[in-house]
Amino acid sequence: MTSSEPLTAPLGPVAVIIPTYNERDNLELIVTRVRASVPSVDVLIVDDNSPDGTGEIADKLAASDTRIHVMHRQGKSGLGTAYIAGFHWALDKGYGVMVEMDADGSHDPADLPKMLAALESADLVIGSRYVPGGTVVNWPKSREALSRGANVYVRLMLGISVHDATGGYRAYRADTLRGLGLDDVDSQGYCFQIDLTRRVVNSGGTVTEVPITFTERARGASKMSRSIIIEALWRVARWGVAARLLGKRRAAKTAS
Repeated sequence: MTSSEPLTAPLGPVAVIIPTYNERDNLELIVTRVRASVPSVDVLIVDDNSPDGTGEIADKLAASDTRIHVMHRQGKSGLGTAYIAGFHWALDKGYGVMVEMDADGSHDPADLPKMLAALESADLVIGSRYVPGGTVVNWPKSREALSRGANVYVRLMLGISVHDATGGYRAYRADTLRGLGLDDVDSQGYCFQIDLTRRVVNSGGTVTEVPITFTERARGASKMSRSIIIEALWRVARWGVAARLLGKRRAAKTAS
C-alpha cells in the first residue's frame, strides 16, 4: 500500500518494545542481538510478572546497559495491553519510532535496519512472511496454513490489501500511533495486530510490507491458544460488518 506523496518527517529515536512472559531462556539473546544490529536503538522490556524470573534477568540487562529499560507489570494482562503500555511509555519519552518485536527469537533483529529504512516513506512497516521474499521456518504446515488462511480472511472481511496483518514484527511512526486511539483498543493476541493495522489503513496511513524470515521459537512454549483464534475471528467479522453498514449508510445519505 503506497501513498501519493512520500513522508519526509525525521523519524527520531527508536524504541524496540519486547513484551515478555516466561522468556528467561530467550531474553538476553534477543536483546543482545537487537543492540548489535542497531546500536542506536533503545529497548523496553515489558514483563508481566513472569514466574520463571524473566523480570530479574531484564533488570540485570538494564543495569549493564543504559539503553535497556524495564517495565514491570503486576500480572499476565495480554500482548495488546503490554504493547499499549510500551507505546505510551515511549511516546511520553519522546521517541519517534516504536518497534514491536517478540522475545522468542522468531523475529530476526538483522531485519530491523531495512524495516526502519522503509519507515522513511510509511506510517507502518510490517515485517511480512507472506510477500515475495518472505518465508516461514520450522512451522508445521498446519500452523502456516492457519496463519495464511487468517490473513486471507482479514483481507476479505476488512477489504484491506495487507498480506500479513497478523504479523507481530512491525515499526510505527510516533505520530501515527498518536492518531490511532490507543486507549480504545481492547483486542489481544494476534487480533491486536489486525486491529492496529486496520486503524492505520482507515486513518489514511501508508502501510509497507518488508519481507522477513520468520523462525519458530527454539526454546519455550508458544502463547497461541484457541481463545486467541476465536477472538480474532469474531472481532474481524464484527469490524467487517460494521464497515459495510457504514458504507451503505454513507451511500444512502449521498444518494438522498
